[in-house]
Amino acid sequence: MKNALSVDVEDYFQVSAFAPHIPRAQWDALPCRIERNVDLILDLLDQSGSKATFFTLGWIAERYPQVVRRIVDNGHELASHGYGHERASDLTPAAFREDVTRAKRILEDLGGVGVRGYRAPSFSIDHRNWWAVAELEEAGYAYSSSIYPVRHDHYGMPDAPRFPHRPNGERGILEIPPTTLPVFGRNLPAAGGGWFRLLPYEMSRWMLKRVNACDGAPCMFYFHPWEVDPGQPRPRGVSVKTRFRHYVNLGRTAGRLRRLLTDFEWDRVDRVFLGEP
Repeated sequence: MKNALSVDVEDYFQVSAFAPHIPRAQWDALPCRIERNVDLILDLLDQSGSKATFFTLGWIAERYPQVVRRIVDNGHELASHGYGHERASDLTPAAFREDVTRAKRILEDLGGVGVRGYRAPSFSIDHRNWWAVAELEEAGYAYSSSIYPVRHDHYGMPDAPRFPHRPNGERGILEIPPTTLPVFGRNLPAAGGGWFRLLPYEMSRWMLKRVNACDGAPCMFYFHPWEVDPGQPRPRGVSVKTRFRHYVNLGRTAGRLRRLLTDFEWDRVDRVFLGEP
């Protein structure tokens, strides 16, 4: 079974948990690591013959158009992560509309391909801002991967469906949640991110294999370019909890990804879930 591999293309200083410590106005003055990290990821994918979907920030694309071109030229899917990594739950409908349409326009112009997918920063669509689903449909997106059916202190909608569904009916956008595994009545995150770095690799592999075997469903996995970069700058003043979540096992992530790419078959989101050729 082919599973969907996705990369959220943002840099270390754009992580939502760092927002109180790194003002948005300083972003352009900080050393950006995105080229180095995306190149490393593209090499890993090329070595395993895997394809992926890159949910890319419009802010990154504007400043590093060569990154967008490398993604497309290597046969991967280009998708949207919004423009400026602002949580959908922090925006008004009008501001969200501007963010997602601006990002889509920039990515399509630079990549020379249609952009069909969207992922909200920090999986920030839930019951509180359900209007965002209709805004994505209006902006021309075919699918989203923005609703994470887990309980978390920063995001999550634990009562949401675990598998692809259309929140606004059969003619609406397709929502493709990151993969979870129900254990004792609670959905455990099996889709990557910090849990992939925190837990032993064998645990992540077991959860993904179980979803493939028991649910008969492909998985949606994600990670970030900064997660393969243990040498990234470290801002001051960050809480112990945030430091742990962000920096745990960064030096092991690339090796774990190599194992993941060997243990499973991976492809672009549009091919796995939309049946694109």
